[in-house]
Amino acid sequence: MDADVAIIGAGAAGLSLAHRLSSGTAGRRTPSVLLLTAPPGPLRPARRTWCFWEAGPGPYDPALTASWQRLRVRPARGRPVESRIAPLRYKMLGSDDFEELVHRDLAARGTVRRTEAVVDTVEGVPGGARVRAATPAGVPLDVRARWVFDSRPLGALPAARTTLFQHFHGWFVRAERPVFDPGVVDLMDFRTPQPPRGLSFGYVLPTGRHTALVEYTEFSPAPLTQEQYDAALRHYTRDVLGLGRLRVTAEESGVIPMTDAPFARQSGPAVFRIGTAGGATRPSTGYTFAAVQRQARAVAAAFGAGRRPVPPPAHSARSRAMDAVLLRALATGRVDGADFFSRLFARVPAERLLRFLDGRTLLYEDIAVGLRTPVLPMLRTAAELPRLPRRPFEDP
Repeated sequence: MDADVAIIGAGAAGLSLAHRLSSGTAGRRTPSVLLLTAPPGPLRPARRTWCFWEAGPGPYDPALTASWQRLRVRPARGRPVESRIAPLRYKMLGSDDFEELVHRDLAARGTVRRTEAVVDTVEGVPGGARVRAATPAGVPLDVRARWVFDSRPLGALPAARTTLFQHFHGWFVRAERPVFDPGVVDLMDFRTPQPPRGLSFGYVLPTGRHTALVEYTEFSPAPLTQEQYDAALRHYTRDVLGLGRLRVTAEESGVIPMTDAPFARQSGPAVFRIGTAGGATRPSTGYTFAAVQRQARAVAAAFGAGRRPVPPPAHSARSRAMDAVLLRALATGRVDGADFFSRLFARVPAERLLRFLDGRTLLYEDIAVGLRTPVLPMLRTAAELPRLPRRPFEDP
């Protein structure tokens, strides 16, 4: 075997798992890890920003862009809802800073080898798996490992009853005037034109009095054109926020699947899928980073205990069932998405609601949250779901 573990892909999931496995566990041998990362080009993930929340300090705090303990949700009409989320903090992490921190730690630990390669096939072999790849120069690379963790995006989404997309475009901006409050995040600002199906909102992550990441986000069946995103952001920054003259210093975009499709976490006896391909994205919110960390911790703990390192489900069956109901209700128009989330943040303490969105609440808390949603449309949708077939994904 070339390594105990081969990890395909060096995005959030691949790097997080390599980082956890290399940290060492008392009384256990640290596994040798080979990290196969795509060369610069279309197969390598674009620069991006991840946001998540957690209580207290975390392993990636030295790389954070910013963090906050106050969140604000602005309904389409009426007063905004502002909440403190202690003991949680809402954290913003840039992919470049995350990669720099992880690569620095991996270099110091010396148990992870990193190789640029384009992976062609992964197949099971006696006692492990075999990865066939090629270097950027076209030299064939044949890797054998006891376990393989594959974070590459799927070629197509699995069959589902409902599939929407969270798609967004953001501007990192510098304003001439001190127009931002660096102490509070505008998590959802629904003073944006709403699409016929789904919802839209603005999202403001202030990093100073003059600087912020401002995004336009939709939950809808298909992404927009670049011209449409730019028009939406111009309207939001100029007409809604009234920010005045801005300089755009950088941009970011993303398309995240929000689907009730089941994601297989295993594609062979010794081959596992991690990250979005392994179901880490929360269907109702699009948040992924925190679930990736839970899976990485669980896999590392399994190695430490000498168990088979199967990634656990990123989200509980109860969470996935509730998400399926919400997605269907949004897709059918039975609930008004902007009104739904505005009322939820107004009626549920923000700290509890964030724990709910992260799947960390107890059953009685889930019921309490459910009772603060439009009960009859949600019950009708829940009754309808078991009769709906799962249809193959059709790319819009």
